[in-house]
Amino acid sequence: MRNSLTLFLLICSPLVWGQQTKKKTPKPTSATSSPIIDLSPDNWEHQAGKVEFIDHKGTKAIKLNPNSGEVFLKDYVFSNGTIEFDVEVNQASPFPAVYFRRKGNNAEHVYLRTGASNRPQAVDAVQYAAVVNGVNLWDMAHEYQTSCNLKINDWNHLKLVVNGAQLRVYVNNLAEPVLDVPALEGNTSEGQIGLSTGFPGETVFANLTVTTDTEGLMASAGADLTRHDTRYLRHWQVTKPASLPVGTEITSQNLPQPGAEFEHISAERRGLVNLSRKFGGDPNRRYVWLKATLKAEQAQSQMLKLGFSDEVWVYLNRVPVYVDKDNYIQGMRKSPNGRISLDNSQFPIHLKQGENELLIAVANNFYGWGIMARLEHLEGVTILK
Repeated sequence: MRNSLTLFLLICSPLVWGQQTKKKTPKPTSATSSPIIDLSPDNWEHQAGKVEFIDHKGTKAIKLNPNSGEVFLKDYVFSNGTIEFDVEVNQASPFPAVYFRRKGNNAEHVYLRTGASNRPQAVDAVQYAAVVNGVNLWDMAHEYQTSCNLKINDWNHLKLVVNGAQLRVYVNNLAEPVLDVPALEGNTSEGQIGLSTGFPGETVFANLTVTTDTEGLMASAGADLTRHDTRYLRHWQVTKPASLPVGTEITSQNLPQPGAEFEHISAERRGLVNLSRKFGGDPNRRYVWLKATLKAEQAQSQMLKLGFSDEVWVYLNRVPVYVDKDNYIQGMRKSPNGRISLDNSQFPIHLKQGENELLIAVANNFYGWGIMARLEHLEGVTILK
């Protein structure tokens, strides 16, 4: 399992950060400086001997391979503005990525899935995800992806416009963005710019420019359309994480006992209860209990939609009602392709008159960790805070 996970991280993830060596806080570069970024070794944090600084097609470039790791621009703090660059891959497999506002093990990033170059119908050619507490939340951000025309063995031009909470992404067409992110989901408002590739294959970056021009993009977050939907369960109590060794399952013996310690956690945008933001990542399998209370005016049955990452065990009034897995690495992927969504699952719940205790054990040892839950209706039902 651990070897498979390691291989997958190399193949499919631009980055999952763990603890990193403390570095000096970069000094801001003057806004009056040239927007052209020097692609020379002295200007970049990189692993010696694993990154090539070359001339490619008549221009200075950085060449990365699967062993290169990430490279980060020195002495430049980026907050808002425009990042543009050219990127070329030599086969349809790398995941070239650009990071921004990177500070410690938190960042925002946009990346290309170049395997979509020969699949114009693919909806995941370009993706955005935050890196939060060292965890790449790609599996919790399926809304932030789209198709685009990608080229192999030729330059692809990318442009990112960032202002406050919002991001706009252009790929090979500066007349129209391919992706708009109404609210960036990372923990930082400023930080370093970085580049990386994936496995296998090589990636060449060139013609990098950075300016403070935000092109009129609004800084405030765009609308969260789920905010108007009162059926979402947004207020939960959560336990601290506990170990759940691979091969073991949650049973009634694991139910929280009277006096168990819970604390409050609220859903973020999109109705997402983001356990990764609260607890960070861990290579070992672990779980928490989430608890909510539903008050029914009379006994009734209805459907509960549940998105989750990666495994859930659902109990209503301490009776098991649902178990499911959304394990990408093991091939047990719920729609959409192992990423969290209300499309993951739905099942009936039978509420008694009065208060009903909903308990969900959520386990994870792979990328993002969390749930989103929505009732079928609120007729005769109150979600207690």
